[in-house]
Amino acid sequence: MARIDTNPPASESGVRRIFRRLVASDSQLDAEDLQAASARAGATPVPRCARGEKVTVSGRLISVVYCPRTNLPTLEAELFDGSGTVTLVWLGRRRIPGIEPGRSMSAEGRLAVRDGRKVMYNPLYSLEPTSS
Repeated sequence: MARIDTNPPASESGVRRIFRRLVASDSQLDAEDLQAASARAGATPVPRCARGEKVTVSGRLISVVYCPRTNLPTLEAELFDGSGTVTLVWLGRRRIPGIEPGRSMSAEGRLAVRDGRKVMYNPLYSLEPTSS
């Protein structure tokens, strides 16, 4: 199976770009669209975010889970920007209105690494308007 480049060069011809979009999977096209929207928002792509940096990421929530712990419950959400995911963790929260799977949002905070995953604790966030 041939590998399809999800980051086409800027000099790619119109015909080649159309052909690539015809043979790409829906998930690849969705990832490209998320990456483009993230870039327009001025966010840092997740793979370029480093531990300890204050960053802004933008993308779509792919999961939201309430983690009931005896000492400190948390609300955890996976944000996918088309190139990678970051886990957003709100300490002491059971629910936040608007934080739900499928919602587009931006989050700003200091990046940490937990169990090999990129994590942002209690980030500032802004929700994108829902399209109805």
